[in-house]
Amino acid sequence: MATSTVEDYLKCILVQEQSGRDDLVPMGSIGAALEVAPGTVTAMMKTLADSELVEYEPYSGVRLTPAGRKLAAHVLRRHRLIESFLVQVLDLDWSEVHEEAEQLEHAVSDRLIERIDEMLGRPAFDPHGDPIPTAEGHFEETPATSLLHCAVGEPLKVVRVLDQQADFLRLLERDGLTPGSELTVQARQEAVDRVELETGGKVVTLGYRAASKIFVQGE
Repeated sequence: MATSTVEDYLKCILVQEQSGRDDLVPMGSIGAALEVAPGTVTAMMKTLADSELVEYEPYSGVRLTPAGRKLAAHVLRRHRLIESFLVQVLDLDWSEVHEEAEQLEHAVSDRLIERIDEMLGRPAFDPHGDPIPTAEGHFEETPATSLLHCAVGEPLKVVRVLDQQADFLRLLERDGLTPGSELTVQARQEAVDRVELETGGKVVTLGYRAASKIFVQGE
């Protein structure tokens, strides 16, 4: 049985694989995401490689093996279903549930997760718009693009937010930029790092870093 630490690393690698463009996940990205020292990451990657959960290429990065990806998807499924349960059933704010799910994902049984999934109507996405893996490890991906690359002047809908930081999520909620919200990008000004958009009858201005974390699709 995998420890909670192993599960955290595998889940982190899977998320990085899905959001990255490279075949290998850089060691630095894993360390930054988990807030651990480079040496600690390297030692863990060697351990996971010995267990045939990752393929480790020194000085380059890692990729999940099929066995590692299966376990990582299992953990990610728990996490995102727990987030959905906390928001939909317990009425917690979407900015609060990530840290709670980080703890609970290692404690709940598969039987409870299956019951939660059934109770919620087998949702395909969590409150942040992230796809929830099925019990078989499959994901339902929705074609989307960030506010940095979407069409200007056309009706759009927010479908996913990549940053789980509570302060960032509260900011988006204040500005009406939660998943399902409708908006129109009015202008992008790269020289001053600014994206101007209209949502809910008001104009909102975001920096490029924030805009890169909000994904939308045409209506």
